Amino acid sequence: MGKESIRTVNPPASDPASAAGTLPASEPPGLDEAMALLRGLCAAQRNRSGEPAIDHAQGMVAILRELQADEPTVVAAVLAAGGAAISAERVKARFEADVATLVEGMRQVLRLREITRGPQGASQADPERAESLRRMLLAMAVDIRVVILRLASRLQTLRWHAASRQPPTEAVCAETLEVLAPLANRLGLWQLKWELEDLAFRFQSPDIYRDLARQLEAKRHEREAFVADAIGLLRELLAAGGLAAEVSGRPKHLHSIWTKMRGKRLALEQVHDLRGVRVIVADVRDCYAALALIHARFTPVHSEFDDYIARPKPNGYQSLHTVVLADDGRSLEVQIRTREMHRFAEYGVASHWRYKERAAGQGGAARAGSAQDERIAWMRQLLAWQRELGERLGAPPAEGAPPLAGPPGPARAAPERIYVLTPQARVIELPAGSTPVDFAYQLHSTLGHRCRGARVDGQLVPLNTVLANGQTVEILTARPGAGSEGPSRDWLNPQLGYVRSSRARHKVRQWFHALDLERDVANGREKVERVLAREGRTALSFDELAARLGQSDPQTLFVAVAREEIGPRLLEEAVRGPASPPLETDPAAAALAAAAQRARSRPRAGGDGVLVMGVDLLLTQVARCCRPVPPDPICGFVTRGRGVSVHRAGCASFAQMARRAPERVLAVDWGEPARADERRGYEVDLRVVAADRQGLLRDVSEVFARDRLNVTAVRTRSRADTAHMEFTVEVPDAAALNRALASLRAVAGVSEASRRLS
Repeated sequence: MGKESIRTVNPPASDPASAAGTLPASEPPGLDEAMALLRGLCAAQRNRSGEPAIDHAQGMVAILRELQADEPTVVAAVLAAGGAAISAERVKARFEADVATLVEGMRQVLRLREITRGPQGASQADPERAESLRRMLLAMAVDIRVVILRLASRLQTLRWHAASRQPPTEAVCAETLEVLAPLANRLGLWQLKWELEDLAFRFQSPDIYRDLARQLEAKRHEREAFVADAIGLLRELLAAGGLAAEVSGRPKHLHSIWTKMRGKRLALEQVHDLRGVRVIVADVRDCYAALALIHARFTPVHSEFDDYIARPKPNGYQSLHTVVLADDGRSLEVQIRTREMHRFAEYGVASHWRYKERAAGQGGAARAGSAQDERIAWMRQLLAWQRELGERLGAPPAEGAPPLAGPPGPARAAPERIYVLTPQARVIELPAGSTPVDFAYQLHSTLGHRCRGARVDGQLVPLNTVLANGQTVEILTARPGAGSEGPSRDWLNPQLGYVRSSRARHKVRQWFHALDLERDVANGREKVERVLAREGRTALSFDELAARLGQSDPQTLFVAVAREEIGPRLLEEAVRGPASPPLETDPAAAALAAAAQRARSRPRAGGDGVLVMGVDLLLTQVARCCRPVPPDPICGFVTRGRGVSVHRAGCASFAQMARRAPERVLAVDWGEPARADERRGYEVDLRVVAADRQGLLRDVSEVFARDRLNVTAVRTRSRADTAHMEFTVEVPDAAALNRALASLRAVAGVSEASRRLS
């Protein structure tokens, strides 16, 4: 069934540069040589489909001429049709480097087709797989023209099958509809897209195709008459409005009609764009002027209006689409666009290739410069889209890839993502520069941990080998139970280049964090059991001991002991248990009670530091075991040669000393300084736990500087991306301490900030 196309023209102003489809007067210089080489080496050669290689090459040349492709693309099409019979060395020796690059790119893409077929030669109907293949094809084609060559080759193959009445395989039809036609749509190559879809649809669903074609044919004459009347009416309407416009019937494409019927659950009579016309005007202003005239004359269907000029499609398509009701009540779709928009709608990215060729030899330097600028701007946009395609489809952003530079040629860009294959032809997307280790972790964490070697395209390679697009990677693993499972710490060394992706780095660090945790649990348990045995308290349960020390469970207790977050003295006191309530006859308790009574009955004296009740001018010192700070409740203990040691009430060390020598217990209280500027500082130990990052210590130090607190000691260590920091800080009182702790907890990444009491 032929395409419907009725055309009547109100001729616009002449513009020779905009004439689509103009062919060069003579063949490109390298084309004759390429055809001669193909005939000499591949005269009897046939493709896998059965088509002669020479016929395939000639068909591709015709398609590329319709797209106004440049000379290297046309020449590369002929040489690629010869397959392996025309070696890469021969191509490099006899043709320019651009041609050799395109031929090699085409061969890589064809290799991708072979290795991604299913086990029975059929493509797998998986939307995610098809999307991965489209992205992989784009990534492997270092030059966008390689993609155009691939599309032209498939279109010629389908044309040959249609002409010879030999249906292609199911894999060819599925790949065309799932991978190649959507790719042509994204590049704006609608002429290729529609024909690829219709031909593949014809072979894949012959009964549906014939039935739909029969329905369209039955009403073709009626529809043609309706469209012809509409064209005549629109021509008169636009001419009366002073608009120079080209009006034509729009061809119908069976696959798009069937897709719309199936997607919207419509009958054929309900599809609005079966009767459609296209209006081409000079500029954007005329587009909206024509739209206003048409809406004033006909009743518009507002739900069917789309302004793709103000909001172009992602692939760059621009046009006004509207549906109106004709005088007989039937719907008519009208597309309104400029000549430039129409050229892009017909040829997409290929429409920009003509600029360079037309500018040469016309004597218009300004026209040539402007055209080349527009062409480069378009290619920049296309390359940016190619780079960002995976992110827009939901893939994680590329890691560590170089920025996109201006294209030195028609369509080259530095890759940021690569696409490699498993031995089962599953497509895996990775950051550029990835290694087999990254590949293994992308598949599964366990596979990454057990990775010991790799084969790339069948060859053994080191694990820090950088992978490239289209390679097939097989991971060699350690045997389960062999005792060598787990990653190497060398993988985290960036200078060795084993790991590129953040996923793999995170998984390796996670493994070693788990190992460190297991080791700390074992070491902490051993220390706890040793203390229990020494104190004769082996019957004490770990859960009870953890509760005494404020830990959530025994494992947390063991880790805290191993990492010295719980000191030996505090552990011993917890094992011994809380002190029994003192009896009235206990001399230590009596001494403490008497001292407290004296403290309550005697008024405070002036001075700074600690006031010892009942004793004047006695040397005092703050105990380092608990470091009390005003207004903490405190107790005093007379030491030998060092005066009175001041402890925080409830200090385990003080309680132990008081039981041994109750007569040396004194009641003490905080003295008040005579003047505000005489206030002294008291040292306290602070503990900070935070996610390790650059600048963390600086941010914490700024808190102390802001609160004017003097830091006398700092101890830091980092394990498994977690920083443990201990500070000894001078504070005037507990209020200043609490303000500092609140400020520390507000620092980014800090999970814990507390005072250490033992």
